[in-house]
Amino acid sequence: MNSKLIILCCCLVLVGPNIDAQNKSKPNLIVIMADDLGYADVGFNGSKDIPTPNIDQIAENGVKFTNGYTSYSVCGPSRAGFITGRYGQRFGFERNPQYRVDNPNMGLPKTEKTIAEHLKTVGYTSGIIGKWHLGAHKSNHPLNRGFDEFFGHLGGGHTYFPKNLVLKDSYFTGDHIQIPNEEGGGKTWRAGAEIASYRTWIMRDHEPVKTEKYLTEEFSDEAVRFVERNKEQPFFLFLSYNAPHTPMQATKKYLDRFPAIREKKRKTYAAMVSALDDGVGQLLNRLKELNLEENTIVVFLSDNGGPEKKNASNNGVLREGKSSIYEGGFRVPFAIQWKGKLNKSICNYPVSSLDILGTIADLTKVEIEKDKPLDGVNIIPFLTGKEKGTPHKNIFIRKYDQKLYSVRDGNLKLVVKKNGNRKELYNLEKDISESNNIASSNKEDVKRLYNILNEWESELIDPVFLGLIHTKAWRNRTKKKSQKK
Repeated sequence: MNSKLIILCCCLVLVGPNIDAQNKSKPNLIVIMADDLGYADVGFNGSKDIPTPNIDQIAENGVKFTNGYTSYSVCGPSRAGFITGRYGQRFGFERNPQYRVDNPNMGLPKTEKTIAEHLKTVGYTSGIIGKWHLGAHKSNHPLNRGFDEFFGHLGGGHTYFPKNLVLKDSYFTGDHIQIPNEEGGGKTWRAGAEIASYRTWIMRDHEPVKTEKYLTEEFSDEAVRFVERNKEQPFFLFLSYNAPHTPMQATKKYLDRFPAIREKKRKTYAAMVSALDDGVGQLLNRLKELNLEENTIVVFLSDNGGPEKKNASNNGVLREGKSSIYEGGFRVPFAIQWKGKLNKSICNYPVSSLDILGTIADLTKVEIEKDKPLDGVNIIPFLTGKEKGTPHKNIFIRKYDQKLYSVRDGNLKLVVKKNGNRKELYNLEKDISESNNIASSNKEDVKRLYNILNEWESELIDPVFLGLIHTKAWRNRTKKKSQKK
């Protein structure tokens, strides 16, 4: 044998196992995100009428967070925060984007790196299944933002029954489009591309595919297949359910599980959550069968609080819900499992969805650009006791269009309204429902927290694109609602 070939073969023998060992030492990451799920609508947060045994496994096998926050209280900006590990207000993503296939700037700015782009640098394969909502232009497609696989829809919501998915092309144009009505007969005009986007076929990578199952089941099945395809290499899976976001739709199989719930919307909501829980169970069971449990971090959370009146969700003792700067807007069901690394426990200090990227980046030694530092941190050392204290001194939110702000500092939370002319202070340890405004008797704390908030805001920019709230269809809908009141 040629001596050069012998040397080459030896190198392959020596290097190959090392690379394999390095890959296996990197934990897989699965993030399961529900859409508009109420804080009190999972068993580990006390739900009685909607059993969620599979979701509860994650908390029972790991850590339940009682003070888990997202970075915003509506879908798009919340997801932008999670996927970049940075507050969206830093890069101008502070509104739900319009479904604009003709506008490359209507979505996640190209200046920001996604979690998939970061993990690609250390050898991960990444997939997203379900809802995207970070831009409908082709340049913002998940496969152009670091992901290797996509099976889902580009917009903010979707209909669930396959018979209603009648628009093959997700890149349709125009504010008005003619589509069949939901009953399957006749034709109707729907104003607004966002509404029409709910009726598109599901995309596999860049190609539209005709699905046959209830949509939540489609996403759950695909999640299992993704894990099976990528079991031999480090992977990141973002299982981004659109359930239980409207429209309120469920099959008889799931509705029949809730004979005791009489109110129609709540019954349908419960059925949608139950379908999602089944999918979580499928995925967890397959991880166990493939012996991947101990090398896979699994995180479960909602993208924001439940819009109680809209989808009959329940935020329990928390004040208000989706879109609010009170706790019900962005304190969410949140749990993490990492078998063999994290013991069962309850964490009562604040953590954030921003910490998901902060954690995996630190564990895998991802290099983060110095001029774009993460707002999230690695929470594992805090959960194992290696690191003392808490991951975050402050939790922030700003809603630019409504001029609403809040900052949490320890157990104190300052809420600011009316351009700073109204300030409310709450002690969340004593008053989780934010019912007792103690601002007048704690003026020094109000001043201190207001300074913290102003310092944070000085680092932010204005929104860089118009939002869904600026479309004619949205304004008309809002006008009709106000007239009814």
